[in-house]
Amino acid sequence: KLFFTDYGNAAKVERCDMDGMNRTWIVDSKIEQPTALALDLINKYVYWLDIYLESVEVVDYEGRKRHTIIKGRQIRHLCGLAVFENYLYTVNSDNLSILRINRYNGTDVQALARLDNAKEVHVYQKRTQTAVRSHACEADPYGMLGGCWHICLLSSSYKARTCRCRTGFVLGSDGRSCK
Repeated sequence: KLFFTDYGNAAKVERCDMDGMNRTWIVDSKIEQPTALALDLINKYVYWLDIYLESVEVVDYEGRKRHTIIKGRQIRHLCGLAVFENYLYTVNSDNLSILRINRYNGTDVQALARLDNAKEVHVYQKRTQTAVRSHACEADPYGMLGGCWHICLLSSSYKARTCRCRTGFVLGSDGRSCK
């Protein structure tokens, strides 16, 4: 799945399949300017930062179990969001510090480091990487991913795929070739 935020005409948190199909609104009320998003892949939670409402909130992948983690004026200066173990990590753009926040109750806020021009934070850890299994976009004997001429996108599951073409090309009637 692909998770993303939008604060155009109607602010929301959404998810869809990797090919853009099955687009679903997860959060579409009491949300104004969601600017950062982080996933708890193990427990299937979505965290987001709303700088207009000055809050960090969480829901499960279906949009249920919503609650506020932390709220207050300090939120308007945060950008980027990552989750790892018991904490959320973010950047305070006001003083360029990396912050750690308890993701269960918003307490234990600590500045960990100060970096010049920091705008985003990512956590890379082996335990957060999902195991790779056989999937529909693997290379075929001719080296084409999923049998697609240009682009292979996973669809509703790792067993399904959708082929797409680069700009200027049209997908052939076989659903794989590009002309």
